[in-house]
Amino acid sequence: METTKQTSMSATKDSSSKIRPSASYSLTLRLKIMNEPGSLGAVTSLIGEMGGDIGAIDIHSIEGPHMIRDLTVNMRDSHHGDELVAALEKKPGVEVIHVSDRTFLMHLGGKISVTNKAPLKTRDDLSMAYTPGVARVCMAIHEDKEKAYTLTIKGNMVAVVTDGSAVLGLGNIGPEAAMPVMEGKAMLFKEFGKVEAFPICLNTQDTEEIITAVKNIAPVFGGINLEDIAAPRCFEIEDRLKREIDIPVFHDDQHGTAVVVLAALINSLKIVKKEMKDLKVIVTGVGAAGVSCSKILLSAGVQNIIGFDTTGPIYEGRTNRMNFMKDWFAEHTNPEKFNGSLHDAMKGADVFLGLSGPGTITAEDVKVMGDDAIVFAMANPTPEIMPEEADPYVRIMATGRSDYPNQINNVLCFPGMFRGALDVRATDITEEMKIAAAHAIANCIAEEELHEDYVIPGVFNTQVAENVAREVARAAIKGGVARKIIADENL
Repeated sequence: METTKQTSMSATKDSSSKIRPSASYSLTLRLKIMNEPGSLGAVTSLIGEMGGDIGAIDIHSIEGPHMIRDLTVNMRDSHHGDELVAALEKKPGVEVIHVSDRTFLMHLGGKISVTNKAPLKTRDDLSMAYTPGVARVCMAIHEDKEKAYTLTIKGNMVAVVTDGSAVLGLGNIGPEAAMPVMEGKAMLFKEFGKVEAFPICLNTQDTEEIITAVKNIAPVFGGINLEDIAAPRCFEIEDRLKREIDIPVFHDDQHGTAVVVLAALINSLKIVKKEMKDLKVIVTGVGAAGVSCSKILLSAGVQNIIGFDTTGPIYEGRTNRMNFMKDWFAEHTNPEKFNGSLHDAMKGADVFLGLSGPGTITAEDVKVMGDDAIVFAMANPTPEIMPEEADPYVRIMATGRSDYPNQINNVLCFPGMFRGALDVRATDITEEMKIAAAHAIANCIAEEELHEDYVIPGVFNTQVAENVAREVARAAIKGGVARKIIADENL
């Protein structure tokens, strides 16, 4: 893939200016502007010319002939914001008083907190919540550990565990720097699944130490969500924990992505009128998500997947830069042992799954795909190919971004996945539960509503988590991994 990588660099530069402004790079600019006709218009025109997106304009105060205004502006990235501030500072009649980054402001003091559910106002409250009354509850759990699910937070609590080795697209930045992501994950659990979650950022990247740490904290939690742990270590950690503890373990980077990809593909195939078994699928990025997406597609009936890493195509017999998961991948994919370029592999392909990095493919690669091509370019924040470049040549386009149609977002999966697993006190999350979740997500869109720009529901669709929870619980009961059996009509 060396040629592709060189092409990627220029493609990334070309596409950077096409990235839309986003609230993730949102600034509040406090400006001192002459209070006379045309002054504010000149400022807003400059912001527009520089590609900024104004969200709000508020009056802060008046100082003599000047108006102090707060302007909220979305930018493409931090560099873009710096360029705008520099331009405003040079503009006559404008003084930049203060610049606030709204994303950093949201994170001040952290994004989550622990609150009491029971009152603690009187001596009676204290005697029941703590000593001496609490001792009776402790002994009840000592005699029957299952009561921890009803008498403590365990029944609705998930640990979000990371070692900080593969955080978003940032890489190995360590446990402290991973905290904001894990706090955000806990917020999503609470908001969409009504599941309590707490970040556990471990100061080790040793496989055995991570496994031991999670096993030792497992009694507090009803489930473990592994997050942002680098491949291939993440595979062994998840596999071992699934075998060695009796609560669900779910590596969201792998399986959450895979479930939502399958959901989007199920609906996309309804539009293009193709069958899973007939698809030629190209995957770039054979890490945790790439392997898991390929596994779930194979389970769903896809037979021809060709995967690429930075070395090139993965095929049975390749020895360069392989590991045990890539060995598995080589054995179960690429049935014709294709060993050519990514561009050649794209010829006649029905589906492209990008789980790699920005600019991995170009319009020239997409042009040679088969009829009614489907492209899921999921690298964040800059996808493998920008939608504007791919749209003329593909039928269905999806990314991981919220500012384009068809966002492949794990939040469609994990809150409902754990809600369903916790509701039936599942001991595991099985392949059947994942596939059930994918169909539940897909079915949130009625067939008459399906459209090329609407193959996956939005993240704020409240129906999604409920549907996923119900179908996951049903699959857990059917698969024999539920400790609490709920009648089907009560799911």
